[in-house]
Amino acid sequence: MRQNSFSFRVRYGETDQMGIVHHGNYAQYLEMGRIEWLRSIGTSYRAMEENGIMLPVISLQINYKKSALFDDLLTVETMIKKPPLVKIEFDYKIFNESNELLTTANIVLAFMDMKSGKPMKCPDYILEKLDF
Repeated sequence: MRQNSFSFRVRYGETDQMGIVHHGNYAQYLEMGRIEWLRSIGTSYRAMEENGIMLPVISLQINYKKSALFDDLLTVETMIKKPPLVKIEFDYKIFNESNELLTTANIVLAFMDMKSGKPMKCPDYILEKLDF
């Protein structure tokens, strides 16, 4: 599976006095997208960490097109376009309930061995789930 979508409502605490989502919250929304993407292929961050693997962010780019507002129903589309090696790259689109594109983003993460702190190859159990 290369793509996953999930939806959630913007909470009041994620907005400023004008009811607009603070830009810093988008990184959390993207993380939620990655967590759900992993879950959709049958694994989780927790399972990876229990197996001694961490995924630190090494690059983050966010393009804000239109503001998300308090109580908006947002949909985060998370996709990968190429097989992961030592790095895994995610592209994102965030839409509101009117299907307006609010945000695009790209994140690159590295597979790291928690014990050695060194980069490692993407685990086979992830590669086996992808249809590249």
